[in-house]
Amino acid sequence: MANQDPITLELLRGTLDMLVLRTLARGPLHSYAIAEHIKQTSDDVLQVGEGSLYPALQRLLLQGWVAAEWGTTDTNRKARFYRLTA
Repeated sequence: MANQDPITLELLRGTLDMLVLRTLARGPLHSYAIAEHIKQTSDDVLQVGEGSLYPALQRLLLQGWVAAEWGTTDTNRKARFYRLTA
């Protein structure tokens, strides 16, 4: 994405942010579950990699749109869970 013009880059970031926010509207999830939900609901068309997802989550945290806390997954792994803020 380094060669993208600034408007296109912001559009892509905004689209990913909206996908994440829409996914979290279902309830708190960890990053892998967020990526999987986006992949499944798009019939495997959209696949969000860590290099895009983690910066998006960080942007949303800094903007105050999501909050995060550490928890345990269904497979008993430690993970950071994200949720929408009021």
